[in-house]
Amino acid sequence: MAVYIVLGLAVLLLLSSFRILYEYERGVVFMLGRFWKVKGPGMVLLIPVVQTMQRVELRTIVMDVPSQDVISRDNVSVKVNAVVYFRVVDPEKAIIQVENFFEATSQLAQTTLRSVLGQHELDEMLAARDRLNADIQTILDQQTDVWGIKVANVEIKHVDIDESMIRAIAQQAEAERLRRAKIILAEAEQQAAEKLTEAAKMLSAEPQAIQLRYLQTLNEVAGDRTNTIVFPLPMDLIEPLLKKLKT
Repeated sequence: MAVYIVLGLAVLLLLSSFRILYEYERGVVFMLGRFWKVKGPGMVLLIPVVQTMQRVELRTIVMDVPSQDVISRDNVSVKVNAVVYFRVVDPEKAIIQVENFFEATSQLAQTTLRSVLGQHELDEMLAARDRLNADIQTILDQQTDVWGIKVANVEIKHVDIDESMIRAIAQQAEAERLRRAKIILAEAEQQAAEKLTEAAKMLSAEPQAIQLRYLQTLNEVAGDRTNTIVFPLPMDLIEPLLKKLKT
């Protein structure tokens, strides 16, 4: 009976020494507490008691960064959240160099998000997200490299602004539109004045041109539906007649 018990325990111990690793998994094996090698995928045989193994997944991990309170460079308080895509490229470093690589990456992403966005104004957060995403991704990738982690992408999801600040931004935008409209109107008036000045100079150089323009204006006025038309008579037209009468 004792023999059967010993054989049963031996079989159970042997079966427990086998591990199956999927294609996207690797096993970091330790022998008597020391790193031995990285194994997988497939079946892995461990020496009971002597060897232990920790699984590491190599697929891209999608990590949601909780909403962070950020004060922009122009002193606007906003809440920003993001998503980080990363994967383990060196299982040995991911297990040995940091206690919990997922938690460590999450905390680092939160602090980096606040640090980078705090150096920019609100307008940049809203209009230049691609550049800010690239800056955050570069910093995270450099700092997590010692953990055997590759940060593939960072995306800022939402930039939430207080309602009072939204109203202030709307007023600022309206004031900016009014300013641009006034500038365009002033430029149009300036251009019109310049053209009128040029036309006056050209007409003053040719008196006959002034008379023709006057007659054209009379023709246009006469075409209106008016009963009585009162218009001044230029001296340029009367002066030749007066000279003939005197002679």
